[in-house]
Amino acid sequence: MENAVHEPQQILVLGGRSDIGVAIARRLMSPNTRYVGLACRRPEDATTAVESLARPDVIVEALEFDATRVDEHRGFLDRVVSEHGDLDLVVLAFGQLGDQERFDEDPRSAATVVDVNYTSAVAVGLEVARRFRVQGHGTLVVLSSVAGERVRASNFVYGSSKAALDAFAQGLGDSLEGTGSRVLVVRPGFVHSSMTAGLKPAPFATTPDVVAEAVVTGLRNGRRIVWAPGILRWIFTVLRHVPHPIWRRLPLG
Repeated sequence: MENAVHEPQQILVLGGRSDIGVAIARRLMSPNTRYVGLACRRPEDATTAVESLARPDVIVEALEFDATRVDEHRGFLDRVVSEHGDLDLVVLAFGQLGDQERFDEDPRSAATVVDVNYTSAVAVGLEVARRFRVQGHGTLVVLSSVAGERVRASNFVYGSSKAALDAFAQGLGDSLEGTGSRVLVVRPGFVHSSMTAGLKPAPFATTPDVVAEAVVTGLRNGRRIVWAPGILRWIFTVLRHVPHPIWRRLPLG
């Protein structure tokens, strides 16, 4: 359980190879932390991430987890809890970016990305909420994206999946009111990471560490939504209302 200053003992990152997810876990680790689980499809590929989080007296491990196997979510979470105790903080960090041109040619690949980014996230998010209700406490951090704030033609499948995830996470947070649990929605802009390697950075590009710092600040201040970097909140306040003919022509990637 978190202590008086909200330092989690048990942290679970769903999407344990995510640069942002690992950065958040690292930033939230404290002398109070006892366990960090990095859940991903290929645990053998998470060795570097595990080593980067290694601390005395802290169990850090990579766990096999396939988000698309929704019938296994409950058993997976129950096993982690039975072995390490209640989950204080869960980071939902898995997702796929994909390529819009490929989606246009192969709609099945688009369906796969939507399944990962939204359908699987809904399923595991509800399971995490069920666990939190049993515990009477817990925080779920959901990595959304500014790409879902106003979807662009260049990545509208990805953007639409993030828009749906963002709406779900907000609703899930509302449903947990009064349970001792909460949801923090994180809306990063372009983040320099393994997912975006080779892509042209968008304006106000940031890093996983900056996103992690925004998460920590948001948690401490009791926020429901955080932007990273923060200036994007104000930029999208304007962009939401730009007339559509102009929006289509903006050089936003």
